[in-house]
Amino acid sequence: MDAFISQLPALLGVVVGAMGTGLVAFLSARSQWRRGQAVRWDERRLEAYSEFAQVLKEIQAISLKVLATAAGDKYRSGLNEAEAFPRLAEADIRHTLVWESLLLLGDASTVVAAQDWREAVWRLEHRARGVDETSEPLLELVQQANASRDRFYHAARRGLGVGGGSVAQSDRLQRRLASENHEPPSPIS
Repeated sequence: MDAFISQLPALLGVVVGAMGTGLVAFLSARSQWRRGQAVRWDERRLEAYSEFAQVLKEIQAISLKVLATAAGDKYRSGLNEAEAFPRLAEADIRHTLVWESLLLLGDASTVVAAQDWREAVWRLEHRARGVDETSEPLLELVQQANASRDRFYHAARRGLGVGGGSVAQSDRLQRRLASENHEPPSPIS
């Protein structure tokens, strides 16, 4: 018994050391798993944000080309209603699908900014389709869509932890439109 008691401190040291090693290994694995999950969800979030932005920008560009054609702007025109409306319908289906991904993966501020941009683009699309319920000038609608896009990108970049400063485009686009003597807005804005 004396031999066992004399070996007890060494045995306890081994047990405590093994438990400590196991705990450190567990915490390290859990931390590594969490980092992997964060990267995985950030990648999916970036994909959802990118797909949403692309399809919304497509709807905006098609709508503005229809409006330019209707206004007789030969420089910016290119789509009549017969060509544009099927493309808008296809883009709207894609928009509906990517919207669900954005709702699932997006943080609250990015979703709110996306809703604002989406509503601004809807107003442009409604004007292009001839179902416009507002009397706002077209230039104002374009500026609202561009400013909403800037807020979306700001929120998305902040949520993804992307640094590098502002990438806002609306002020630059507004100056460009103003320098064109208030001609109808460019579909590439």
